[in-house]
Amino acid sequence: MNRPRWLSGESFRKVWQFLAVAVLALLISLGSERLGWLQDYENIYYDYWHQLSGQRRVAQHAAVIAVDDDTLLQYKDDPLAFWAPHFARAMQTLTDVGVKSIGLDFIYAVSAEAWLHKLNLPDSEVSRNYDAPFRAQLAQGGKILIAQLVETSQGDMEVMGPPQDHLLMMPNGAYDTGIANLYPDSDKLVRTFYPVVIPDPEFPGVGFAMQLVLRATEGDSMADGWTIAGETFPRTRERRRIGYVGPPGSMMSVSMSKLLKADALDDPDVQALKGRVVIIAPNNIGTSDRHFSPYSRVLFGHSTEPMIGGEIHANVIETILSGTYPRDLTRWAAWPALVAVLFVAVALFLRMHPAGGLGVGFGLSLLMLVPAYALFQKDLLLSVAPFHVALATAYLATLALRLTGEERQRAHLRSMFGQYVSDVVVDKLIAEGQRPNLSGEKLQVSILFSDIRNFTTISEKLDAEEVVEMLNAYFSLACEPILEQGGMVNKFIGDAVMAVFGSPVHYDDHARRALLAAQGMAREAERFKVWMEQRFPDRGLPEFAIGVGVHSGPAVMGDIGSLKRREFTAIGDTVNAASRLEGATKELGCIIAASAASVSAAGGGISTGRREVIHVKGKAEPIEVFEVLLD
Repeated sequence: MNRPRWLSGESFRKVWQFLAVAVLALLISLGSERLGWLQDYENIYYDYWHQLSGQRRVAQHAAVIAVDDDTLLQYKDDPLAFWAPHFARAMQTLTDVGVKSIGLDFIYAVSAEAWLHKLNLPDSEVSRNYDAPFRAQLAQGGKILIAQLVETSQGDMEVMGPPQDHLLMMPNGAYDTGIANLYPDSDKLVRTFYPVVIPDPEFPGVGFAMQLVLRATEGDSMADGWTIAGETFPRTRERRRIGYVGPPGSMMSVSMSKLLKADALDDPDVQALKGRVVIIAPNNIGTSDRHFSPYSRVLFGHSTEPMIGGEIHANVIETILSGTYPRDLTRWAAWPALVAVLFVAVALFLRMHPAGGLGVGFGLSLLMLVPAYALFQKDLLLSVAPFHVALATAYLATLALRLTGEERQRAHLRSMFGQYVSDVVVDKLIAEGQRPNLSGEKLQVSILFSDIRNFTTISEKLDAEEVVEMLNAYFSLACEPILEQGGMVNKFIGDAVMAVFGSPVHYDDHARRALLAAQGMAREAERFKVWMEQRFPDRGLPEFAIGVGVHSGPAVMGDIGSLKRREFTAIGDTVNAASRLEGATKELGCIIAASAASVSAAGGGISTGRREVIHVKGKAEPIEVFEVLLD
């Protein structure tokens, strides 16, 4: 069957390229999104939208009762641990004004009365009934105390909650507590919350804010799920986004000092609390209960201050009772938009010069921010990251199509040898058009072997993690002289390093380069000795030292290995001899031992010490060896 004319020749190639680029960009973009790889990038825009929006709405359902500096100054003679009567008076005022539920964002391990009893003071009315007003408030119901999940030194999770004598007074006991832990993302910003922290109904594992909402709506804390403001909450541990009303200070806040005045009910600010869910929380200059929110990301001209924990919980309450959650735009709306933008971009990328295409890509990337921000104002989230990844992938793919066969070959060469040698060597390999014979060839090279003295003793005195840390730190330093001299770091064998000089890039002075690299490694080892002494003091480690062996001669270079794992390496007698020379440094009592072949080929300028003729395992003929000194 004949292909239609519009699909013949060059046209068919262009259609194939267009579809290939578009499909590749879509697969990478949507796949990355599904795997969660783009979330950190998406969070940046999510935070910026919050900051640019400022205060988004006025809270109608929640408020914070701030234990602020004015409150602390008013009762500066009373330790906070003995504030139960003050909290009781504040709770009574809040009850009188008609709040729906009250949360206390303070945690006590022991009540004041129990503490006074521990002091073995004479029995008195104060020691017996100091907390009586507070217990009476708890007994009325509608109060939620906080509990915290804490990790023990053994890695177990335990609940730190209110004292038992307080729990006994509450109508629902431990089920009148809420877990107040906040769960920030990996970048330490709190964007989400858990309505239920521990799903087991036999355990009081409902979140602090959710418990307050349940008390305000007469919900059952032990139910299998709840429906509030049209949103269903199954009793499972699942994250929900917080619909913040605005930056720190946007939530309605009333100083607790106002609640403790005799005429508190005449205060308009206090009256405004009627019908709300309130949280009594610290908000003084010394409190550590502050957390980063989406408003904390650095953006020029905007505040980055953290938000107190009580205000975050209040925002969660407002989110639940208002049913206002930032929600992802449905895929049926987002994906067609992505495909449309991508098709336009790919068509332009294939037609335009790379510089012009780059400008188009940036322009479309910026243009997508406009609808994303506009939708955010309606609490709909259009993910920007998939658009940006798709555009970037499409641009790079079209750029790759422009590469010639020679450029692809050069790129392949760089990817193959880039892990073995320095960028300078790779550039030289490409610039000179040298192509190593991967099937194998015999070359004159210099081989360097180095290992750490007394490594077994060192490793026995360090933890496994410390051994890995030490080796990574040492290899980072030890490989630099090799790369600087144009050598190939061929492999790591435990604590040993093998390097090749003279392949894949040929150098006439490969022996000299190998000896200079050996001297550089010895100097780095001296510096690393100081690092070891500072990092592992008083561990009884032997003094850090290395041994280096260098030998020059013929070796077979090629791509050697199995079908699944291959490497470009050297084999032969020269390699074995270099390894034996490194081992002989212990017997010779030197750091660097080089064969006469290497020293002779290196020419003048290499300082040597004593000379020995030694027999090494695997060679019938003895080897003339020189101690190489540091300049």
